[in-house]
Amino acid sequence: MRVLFIGDIVGKGGIFTVKNLIPRIREEKKIDFTIAHCNGVTGGFGMGRNHAVYLHKLGIDCLTSGECIYYKKDILPFIGKSFFFLKPANLPPGTPGRGWSYFNVGKRKIAVISMLGQNGYNKMHTNNPFTYAPDLIGKIKSQTPLILFHFNALTTAEKQTMFYLLDGEIGAVIGTGSRALTADGQVSGKGTAFITDAGRTGSLLSVAGLDREIEIRKQLTQIPERSGDAVEGLELQGVIIELDDSTGKALSLEVLRLPCSEEMS
Repeated sequence: MRVLFIGDIVGKGGIFTVKNLIPRIREEKKIDFTIAHCNGVTGGFGMGRNHAVYLHKLGIDCLTSGECIYYKKDILPFIGKSFFFLKPANLPPGTPGRGWSYFNVGKRKIAVISMLGQNGYNKMHTNNPFTYAPDLIGKIKSQTPLILFHFNALTTAEKQTMFYLLDGEIGAVIGTGSRALTADGQVSGKGTAFITDAGRTGSLLSVAGLDREIEIRKQLTQIPERSGDAVEGLELQGVIIELDDSTGKALSLEVLRLPCSEEMS
């Protein structure tokens, strides 16, 4: 199975990039299943219901998020009913949504798990992902060997620690959180694909996908201001992982960087 993981889609530029490039990628790269990180789709922070539905219609099979999961109010009733939009699984019991889900891809079944790191998220009080993840994976293995683990965390150390904890247990551990593509994509000797951060999809000539002039001004003045979309230098970033259907082990990891030649009007 060939899985495409798209790095954090940020703002209107990110959505435009996905719309223009996803058909080409799915065809040329022979993609079977597509996941996209959507922590910054709507205005750079979180994702609204309409954007979730639209991205799914574009061909994204599974959407993940992070600490911004509930920033948009209209997502609360929607995520509780959605099977394809995942919340971090280690959020407190009772929060709406599901933290993992099974997806049928032809005659195969793949499971996607999403979790949130602990360092730096002062407004979020999560269960310990390092104690929760192994137990959850053990249960999911009874249903399918094809398992991909998404981990949204701020620190490199936390994401790399999760990789070594799960190395050899599942097919892939994909990190997000910094919106900056890292150069450490690899497949371990035990058959687990890993990258610290799958990057972002949207403007590269920006601050984490947002208007650089506004972000500079916020730092200079320390006055809160609404962030703005950036649309220059659009690019889709992410990884393509090939998994063995029978064992769930990773066979390869390809880092993806595709400029969007179309310009937003």
